Amino acid sequence: MSLVARHIEANGIPTVMIANARDIVEYCGVPRLLFVDFPLGNPCGEPFKADQQRDIVSRALDLLEMATEPRSTVVAPYVWPHGNDWKRLIFSDEQAFLSEEGTERWLEAKEQYRHDKLEGKV
Repeated sequence: MSLVARHIEANGIPTVMIANARDIVEYCGVPRLLFVDFPLGNPCGEPFKADQQRDIVSRALDLLEMATEPRSTVVAPYVWPHGNDWKRLIFSDEQAFLSEEGTERWLEAKEQYRHDKLEGKV
């Protein structure tokens, strides 16, 4: 979505992103970002918290209106009420994305795809 926002912006339509992965979104160079420090999948707030969700969207619209320079980032003033344990699980080796066996299977499948592509099967 970050690259789409940049493309839309380059064609004259202002954009604002509401996102959880600040480092990734800022690296992509979006013009405006409202960062919500919640687990991935919750950029607009906690489930079933309509007032909070409306406030986050309102803050994004305010940012769209008031940002004065490229790559403007505003941090939403919310704290995930269930603690920060989700960060430890995501940003550490403790919960690796794939097991060693899963990584091995993925690498084998990747090599098979390369082979099939060279033979024109893909």
